[in-house]
Amino acid sequence: MRGLLRALALFVVPVAILAAGFALIIYSPALPRSLAGFSIYSPHIMFVLGIALAVGYGRGRAVFALLVLATAYASRQWWLQEGLDGFHARAVYAALTIFVPIDLALLSVLPERGVLNRHGALRIGVLLAQVAFTAWVFIAGRVDFVDLAHQKFLVPAPFSAGRLPQAAMLAVALSFLVATLAAFVSRSHLNASIAGAIAAFAVAAHVPNAYVTFASFIAAAELMVVIAVLQDTFRMAFRDELTGIPSRRALNEQLAALGSRYTIAMVDVDHFKSFNDTYGHDLGDQALRFVAAHIARVGGGGKAFRYGGEEFTVLFPGKYAEDAIPFLEGVREDIESYRMALRGSDRPARTRGSKRQRGGWRGKKVVSVTVSIGVAERNGRRGTPQAVIEAADRALYRAKEKGRNRLSR
Repeated sequence: MRGLLRALALFVVPVAILAAGFALIIYSPALPRSLAGFSIYSPHIMFVLGIALAVGYGRGRAVFALLVLATAYASRQWWLQEGLDGFHARAVYAALTIFVPIDLALLSVLPERGVLNRHGALRIGVLLAQVAFTAWVFIAGRVDFVDLAHQKFLVPAPFSAGRLPQAAMLAVALSFLVATLAAFVSRSHLNASIAGAIAAFAVAAHVPNAYVTFASFIAAAELMVVIAVLQDTFRMAFRDELTGIPSRRALNEQLAALGSRYTIAMVDVDHFKSFNDTYGHDLGDQALRFVAAHIARVGGGGKAFRYGGEEFTVLFPGKYAEDAIPFLEGVREDIESYRMALRGSDRPARTRGSKRQRGGWRGKKVVSVTVSIGVAERNGRRGTPQAVIEAADRALYRAKEKGRNRLSR
């Protein structure tokens, strides 16, 4: 349930921006002229801002999503202002409403490859190929292609309602579904924003003649991408990539904001180098993720961070050591009692029903890990977070000297 809520939280910003776009359209007559005019320039502003951020952070997928949206906006300005009656306008409209959602959906499932490299060149090539195909339809006068794109395959409402061609409706629906599933699987803010951008483009495409509405929703789609770049960059900076828990940089931010009472625990996986050498780095990474997941559920107001390597930190703001120790002991015991399977090549990746039982796999080859914990609290002799961390490190060393898999103060 908690995982589902975290996944749904990815869509808060796109939904809020879509709602703001509708509110802007509804209340635009009542806005001051200066604010109403903002919708005219907002697509340009969002595009420039987004490109600067995405290139600066090396977010290639965001760059190409913005290029796709900017192409849609520019095409509307050049070809669709006078309506959809002419052959050229109908051709451009069909190409935009089919290609744009598909391009965005593809970006949601492609891995991040940066901007200025062969992968970026390939993606630019795809965009240029779509432009070239549309230009060929123009030059060759392929009315049959355009008529096919606009053909109504399903007559009953709601399929025949609205201006979007039914082929475009299908492209939008499938693309939105793909991007949404990609967001749930990857937990990526950018993928969630791409799904939102597809929805915003669909709204804009319904009214290509209404400049303010079209511009507002294209700008909304670009704004989603801009914010997603910032969100994903923040996550990369303050979240450990392997374990998913906050990183040491996030710990340093928390330490700077502590009050006068707190407890810090240093947690270390016992014999981890030997574990890695024996079972390999893949299972070693699995063990670190498993330990991190247990520590993150510590309770008692504790906040878990990956300190580095196989070492973790648990911070208890406003707590004495006596308050924190029972929760830390509970985590240590849970980790000790868990069993992980050595996955063989002939064994399925998931159990039937896709759930693990508490206590791990009960196969022939299972392994376990243990942790040692050192705890220290702030007092008169240890007045800074660094001093408390050093004291917790010394307590951790004593726990290891006494045989590991134990807690020491």
